[in-house]
Amino acid sequence: MAKQPAKAPSQRQLRVAEEIRQALSQALERGDIYEPELTRRPVTITGVSLSPDMRNAMISFTPLGGGEAESSLKALTRQKGHLRNHVARKVHMKYVPALRFIEDKSFDVADHIGALLRDPHVAQDISDNGSNEPENEDD
Repeated sequence: MAKQPAKAPSQRQLRVAEEIRQALSQALERGDIYEPELTRRPVTITGVSLSPDMRNAMISFTPLGGGEAESSLKALTRQKGHLRNHVARKVHMKYVPALRFIEDKSFDVADHIGALLRDPHVAQDISDNGSNEPENEDD
């Protein structure tokens, strides 16, 4: 049996995911969750993706200022229960979703693309305006 393409998230999923992101960001920003690793190196919650039944949430994060995220991932995983409890108090839902944390690598990818675009060989191609036709010298 062929796999069906995934549906886009519903408006409700998007709205609830944003509420969860704000609740987690608020808890981490205000220091409601005490974790020395998260105090030493704060993290930014960049996005939340909910499953269609809204019982599982994938939380994307990045360490503030970039760098190694492995220690932050372990700290967030240790504090998963406290963070879930905070979400339960702030976001009114029948079921509080299980939280799973993943590192958001989109900023690293954007930096890599920016570095490629600043490369002199690529900059030369960009300055040619993508035109392979010789310019008209009759003017």
